[in-house]
Amino acid sequence: MGIIYAELRLSNLGKRELEEITVTALVDTGALDLVVPEHVAIQLQLTDLKPREVLLADGTRKTVRYAGPIKVEMQGRDCVTAAIVMGDQVLLGAIPMETMDVIVHPRTQQLVPNPDSPNIPVSIAK
Repeated sequence: MGIIYAELRLSNLGKRELEEITVTALVDTGALDLVVPEHVAIQLQLTDLKPREVLLADGTRKTVRYAGPIKVEMQGRDCVTAAIVMGDQVLLGAIPMETMDVIVHPRTQQLVPNPDSPNIPVSIAK
């Protein structure tokens, strides 16, 4: 699979008076969470939650800020989550993708709503 980007709209659910921002995120199915750089967290005025320890691709561990609430929207789908604050680009991880019920289309290499549930996101609760 190649490098895939998706346009997301991010907003602070707790501060609706703030404008949402549009970002181009790297779709990272190997990451769990949403990751935002410090400047995005500042712009959205995210509230710090308890820190998180992340396991990086090189095997090292790092304690980072975890902040929210942040609403993620794309292609008529949305979710509310918190974000790991680090790095220099927005990464969209597996958990928000699953919550929005979007998938990476293998042929077009794009992030799309799940074709098995085109009208509304489906969640599993067994």
